[in-house]
Amino acid sequence: MIELFNVSVTLGKRPILDHISLKIQKGEFVYLIGKTGAGKTTLLKLIYMDLFPTRGNVIVDKYSSSSISPRHIPYLRRKVGVIFQDFKLLTDRNVFDNVAFALQVIGVPGKKIKPRVLAVLNRVGLTHKRYVMPDKLSGGEQQRVAIARALVNEPFVLLADEPTGNLDPHVSKEILSLLESINRSGTAVVMATHNYDLIRQYPHRTIVLDNGRLYKEIPASQIQGKKK
Repeated sequence: MIELFNVSVTLGKRPILDHISLKIQKGEFVYLIGKTGAGKTTLLKLIYMDLFPTRGNVIVDKYSSSSISPRHIPYLRRKVGVIFQDFKLLTDRNVFDNVAFALQVIGVPGKKIKPRVLAVLNRVGLTHKRYVMPDKLSGGEQQRVAIARALVNEPFVLLADEPTGNLDPHVSKEILSLLESINRSGTAVVMATHNYDLIRQYPHRTIVLDNGRLYKEIPASQIQGKKK
């Protein structure tokens, strides 16, 4: 589903990623871990083609970074949901309209938007908050809205860039449980984090980056700890 072939990214003279090759299969849950500056966010940007490799090739579904045209990038991004640490909600509209916006910008007919938005808000447990403005929500609720917005186009993969970084430990566990539920329904999840406690409690295949290199991969079965 997602493949990186000998990918390097250089900004100016500074290497950000160096000869990365990996595959992520349909329906997988994968962690990207590493210190700040290890290249986690850069790798996610390559997957939704907000960034292109200096060398190598990235293939996502049927799209290749070496040949995709600018007009096809929006079609790729409809298949890839992205969740950010700082939520990136629109502060001038309520929960319902934040999620609906993701459908409006791609021209989904109005009569189809309401049922799809309500269905995804129900999935993340926020139907009762649909008319609330973002600044009236807790951090965990704002992240759930961001997840709903990423899900409403029914993507085959969710990319989560430090989605629990601004949340307390209890809420972080709730978000991980939600992401696991989404994953069990068939959506792949690729999550960048450096919260090792969460990885031990919710073990999945883990890709370790160090100074832009793929340092090692750890299968879920080798991660010590258990879910709580």
